[in-house]
Amino acid sequence: MNIVTVGIDLAKNVFALHGVDQSGKAVFIKPKVARSQLLEMIAHLPPCLIGMEACSGAHYWAREFSRFGHTVKLMAPKFVAPYRMSGKRGKNDAADAAAICEAVIRPNMRFVPIKDVDQQAILCLHRTRQGFVEERTALYNRLRGLISEFGIVLPQKVERLRREIGAHLEALPGWANRCVGDLLAHADRLNERIEEYDKAIAQAARLDARSRQLMQLPGIGPTTASALVASLGGGHDFKNGRQLAAWAGLVPGQYSSGGKARLGRITKAGDAYLRSLLVMGARSVLAGLGDKQDRFSRWARNLVERRGYWKAAVAIAAKNLRLAWAVLHYGDDFRRIEETA
Repeated sequence: MNIVTVGIDLAKNVFALHGVDQSGKAVFIKPKVARSQLLEMIAHLPPCLIGMEACSGAHYWAREFSRFGHTVKLMAPKFVAPYRMSGKRGKNDAADAAAICEAVIRPNMRFVPIKDVDQQAILCLHRTRQGFVEERTALYNRLRGLISEFGIVLPQKVERLRREIGAHLEALPGWANRCVGDLLAHADRLNERIEEYDKAIAQAARLDARSRQLMQLPGIGPTTASALVASLGGGHDFKNGRQLAAWAGLVPGQYSSGGKARLGRITKAGDAYLRSLLVMGARSVLAGLGDKQDRFSRWARNLVERRGYWKAAVAIAAKNLRLAWAVLHYGDDFRRIEETA
């Protein structure tokens, strides 16, 4: 069999494979492959292009398949969906594998960077920390809802909520008082865990040379730098900084027709966590502008005056991401280029 492209529909225990030859003819169809058999089956295939959807376990399988000389590409599931529908096949694992096989060879397909073990370990820190942050937010929202049932409405800002709620505890019935106390104690434990993870992320960033370079950019601290390195690696999966900004959803969407260009809001495609970190960093830049007269500060201040605060924040975030791509892609050469510019 002259197999050149294979699409794999990943699952927990049973996988589906669809392989085609140079002419696009299906020559390798395996609708049910057990997890214990998958690696051995891939090892016996000739080196080929393997496409998979970026889902749980995809990066692990990509690393394993690459050891056998295969070229592995990961795609966002939403980019594969149109190819599933175009074939008018029913929704099943075999149809999904065929759609993946078709999508991976499209010339304009966008792929997800494959992460190594160290990158995924750092991302575990970020995802666990973010989970604690979301849990804390949900906890305070629950707390506000409970006390509002007794006519107590407090400010949304957490610091003021914590400071003012003490004066109202005595007014709450016994069980309600206990519930509010337990929620506040749980919030304190979450704050401690978040601080611990902040320290771990900062330590990981200080130990990584690429993260230290990124932290020299305005608005990029240890958390953002660590997340960028863990998500992008060396940035070699993107041709330039603008392509990376488009992948992260920090470019305006287009609604052009009849030769007339119309640009709308940013697309918000890609990694929402990275995008939020970059925007928060941009807001810190704007908050600290003051009377600074360096080139970047003058540009940012002028941008706020012309386009408004939020558009300026997004523009700074996009600019920082492009600069981050240059730092990751060129390394020390980027610093030399910057110094001679």
